[in-house]
Amino acid sequence: MNEEALAWVIRTRDPAFTDWETFTRWLEGDPARAEAYDALMAADDGLDSLIPPEPVAMPVAANDAGVGRRAAWRWIGGGAIAAALVATLSVGMMNRSDIYTVQTRPGESRTIALDDGTRIDLNGATTLRLDHRNARFAALDSGEAAFTVRHDAADPFRVTVGDAIFEDAGTMFNIVHTSRATRIGVSEGRVIYNPSAEAISLPAGRGLADDAQGLRMTDIAPSAVASWREGRLTYSNMPVGDIAEDIARTLGIQVNTSAGARAMRFTGTILIDRDPARFFNGAAPLMGLTAVRQGDGWLLKEGDGPKS
Repeated sequence: MNEEALAWVIRTRDPAFTDWETFTRWLEGDPARAEAYDALMAADDGLDSLIPPEPVAMPVAANDAGVGRRAAWRWIGGGAIAAALVATLSVGMMNRSDIYTVQTRPGESRTIALDDGTRIDLNGATTLRLDHRNARFAALDSGEAAFTVRHDAADPFRVTVGDAIFEDAGTMFNIVHTSRATRIGVSEGRVIYNPSAEAISLPAGRGLADDAQGLRMTDIAPSAVASWREGRLTYSNMPVGDIAEDIARTLGIQVNTSAGARAMRFTGTILIDRDPARFFNGAAPLMGLTAVRQGDGWLLKEGDGPKS
């Protein structure tokens, strides 16, 4: 709904806009639309500098036989503009008094039960924003969170991650978001990636990664999704650099990798042990690596040998 409201904000701010009848019908179709529209109008004072000069096209309903939902964000006029508008919206939402932040320290986990029946499990070093007024919204700013969503087709649960939106369709899924990448794995139901743009459907057993290599889909065992909640880290052909970040987040320690180790990949299951020495004593050889102490943290490097 935020995408539609944002499109109407752009149109109605245009001095040449005259289609007030259609706008009124859109508002009357759902009481929540007026609230979303008013919030965006109040939050987005800086939109004028971001809106492209060409005319915009309204989002098209998913059941329209002519154009599918894939075209809904085309009116923005380019990825940079889309990112700027999303950023503007996020800042406005973050400053609202009903938006609140939940954080976990490295090595700490936490479970949140929302009023709508949804459960969110946060891994360590995670920052998540929620809305007191809207239990169907979450924004994962960094870290890792597992979502067990109470599905409502009329009011889908949406997670904002950077410039992307993940929409549930009766779902259990896990998202990792770092400065380098975003990864999602679905263990039950279905998730829609950017429903108003790419509209990529991710059923159970599928994952999606967005990193320096681009956007790609992957296969993932449902039992591997959010496996950190059950005391294990399960991977299929995962870069060791990403695994090191997962270990650091889960154990609450600093983990570095040598260039060679970072480029290696691992398939298998690593049992979580809160004692770092015991953990690396088993995990490093399993990955074909050596773990050595490095100040207050650990370094993973090539070679299968005893740790020092």
